[in-house]
Amino acid sequence: MTTVESYAAETKSGIGISAQRPDAVPKATGEFPFSSDLCSQNMLWGKTLRSPYPSARIRNIDFSDALSISGVHAILTADDVPGKNLFGLDHPDQPVLAEDDVRYAGEPIALVAAEHPEIAEKAIAAIKVEFEILTPLVDGEDAITADPIHPEGNVIRHLQIDFGNPEADGEIVIEGTYEVGMQDQAFMGPESGMAVPSPDGSVDLHISTQWLHSDRDQIVEALDLPEDMVRLTLAGVGGAFGGREDVSMHVHLCMLALHTGRPVKMVYDRNESFLGHVHRHPAKIWYRHHANTDGRLVKVEAKIILDGGAYASTTSAVLANACCFSTGPYKVPNAQIEGWGVRTNNPPCGAMRGFGNVQTCFAVEAQMDKIASTLDIDPVELRLRNALETGDKIITGQTIKGAAPVKEVITSLTNHPMPGPAADDPLARPGGTGRTTDQSHIKRGVGFAVSIKNLMFAEGFDDSSEALCKINDGAVSIHTACVEVGQGFVTLIHQIAEDVLGVSDIEVIPADTSIGSAGSTSASRQTWMSGGAVLKACEAVVENLINQVTEEDGIHYENLAGTLVAEDGSKTIPIADALIGRSFEEKVVHRHAPTFPLDNKGQGDAHVSFAFAAHRAVVDVDEELGLVRVMEIATSQDVGRVLNPLQAVGQIEGGIVQGLGLAVLEELVINNGVIQNANFTDYLLPTALDTPPIEIAALIEEPEPGAPFGAKGIGEPPTISSTPAIVAAIRDATGLDLCRVPVRPEDIALS
Repeated sequence: MTTVESYAAETKSGIGISAQRPDAVPKATGEFPFSSDLCSQNMLWGKTLRSPYPSARIRNIDFSDALSISGVHAILTADDVPGKNLFGLDHPDQPVLAEDDVRYAGEPIALVAAEHPEIAEKAIAAIKVEFEILTPLVDGEDAITADPIHPEGNVIRHLQIDFGNPEADGEIVIEGTYEVGMQDQAFMGPESGMAVPSPDGSVDLHISTQWLHSDRDQIVEALDLPEDMVRLTLAGVGGAFGGREDVSMHVHLCMLALHTGRPVKMVYDRNESFLGHVHRHPAKIWYRHHANTDGRLVKVEAKIILDGGAYASTTSAVLANACCFSTGPYKVPNAQIEGWGVRTNNPPCGAMRGFGNVQTCFAVEAQMDKIASTLDIDPVELRLRNALETGDKIITGQTIKGAAPVKEVITSLTNHPMPGPAADDPLARPGGTGRTTDQSHIKRGVGFAVSIKNLMFAEGFDDSSEALCKINDGAVSIHTACVEVGQGFVTLIHQIAEDVLGVSDIEVIPADTSIGSAGSTSASRQTWMSGGAVLKACEAVVENLINQVTEEDGIHYENLAGTLVAEDGSKTIPIADALIGRSFEEKVVHRHAPTFPLDNKGQGDAHVSFAFAAHRAVVDVDEELGLVRVMEIATSQDVGRVLNPLQAVGQIEGGIVQGLGLAVLEELVINNGVIQNANFTDYLLPTALDTPPIEIAALIEEPEPGAPFGAKGIGEPPTISSTPAIVAAIRDATGLDLCRVPVRPEDIALS
């Protein structure tokens, strides 16, 4: 087994070492300042009134009683929004505050600012809203043809992919219908932030987010202010996973602060957090696979419906990913894929780790197992026969030009040793600490799954990241707007700068909007984009340094592994030493190769790069009680190049646990549009007791052309194929045709 230490032992310094993150100890000891720890003198507390109904018309709002409560300083409604009462990540379709209609249970209606959070809570309870309750639209499939619930209609995006010959047919045909429930990002720290007004009418917002500049662009439209009058600074983020890409309390905080002339702080409780951010799209997916008797895929047909909830958010992009990669990491010469992303009166859905690939990977991997069973072919062998390679086309017609070690990922995992029998200990059985499971009822199953994930934004998005490297007498500072959400980019900045400049003492300037955008910390893009920007900025400093030293000494110098070497060999100077006594300032904007929108047949070079992973799950199942214990998950992953082995392992482990959650535990239960389990008691998160040993069979290092250091994003693939691997293992143990996640005890025990 490959270990962190084995990678680190081969690396001398900078890139490739298991550098410890600077925020690790403060986070472990409770000293790290998260956004919820923000405070300011003379600060007020903000609170949001939300709709209890998923669909209703607002007839009247009476806040006179609330305004009379001592300590209440402001109550704001839609009438108080200074600019456009709309925001949205892809395009503005969501009201800052509901004006006439509410379209989901939890939609913001009014804001309160008060001296104390309990006073704010009391004021919220005193506001009287008269509703005309309407019948909600809650079924994504029905939404395609139902009367519109939004001025822009119910269908956010309809995508058709036609590839190859539509008349192609295989010797066998396998059909299946699959469902994926609504999963929450369930980050540790709920939404929080603080807005501080200035006498000139500008405002500083300190906020936990994933994309500072996108937030600012939406805020200024709502506030009707120029960009330079709204300044954002990143506050400590307690996890994100896509749930902080969308604006939540941002505009609300700024409105209250500007209205009262005082700093205003908001902190959602856990219940409000579930209402205040987007979730993973629930999905209904139908597949028909055509294959020949040798197991070669001939054609794939699919219909995919993603329920985006009340507003668009990133539904268009999530649907594109779901459709583009609906055939998995396999060669498919012919495909007809149709997908819809729709509005309903369910809670809004948007980005979450894996971003559309999670839903279709679950379904397509189940189909692959059905094909293998029908043809009596080993499931792993079937995947190897159909595995994509460099030079192959995916179903959008795009050729894979970079590394595609799909077969290597599969074979390295297959060769990894299987775990032994479970210990004869009731605590190691599916019943766990409940000691409910009888050993005689336990059956073991093994499941295998493989995934593909596109890296970075797609379909023509002008993606960029800016970085500034400043040198002052040898002291180095790096400034980017890249948001550190826990993925470890702050550590990587140090590694890159040290690798290029040879300087270990590096100041990382807090991320804010005083520098150009770094884009979102999502889509497996920040190592490539912001890492690339930092690399180029540091390299620009070295280039200027070489020019200066060459001019001063009259001898041309070259950079050889961090040392300036004179062309005549007469002199060598470590770059770190050469920087002493000098000042440089280099700002660089980094872009990747262009991508292009899909055409009306779903064809085009829409993506930058691709990463692959394989997972093998071993489960023990108590069929009588429907209980599952995941005994081990092993994985191999295509990583391009490992930049920090310790962080790579952490990313993989975290992603796998989220995949485990979707497989057997996590689901937001929605009844007629209303969340029933908006708390961590009833929303079932994996704990340490649920987390099995995670074995990394191999990290496949084939440097990606065009990527800084050849590295690929690591954080998303672990989530994508871990879920279908676990469900496949449960099927193997039980013989049941499990077509929905999460798998619930009743799906096993009552089948």
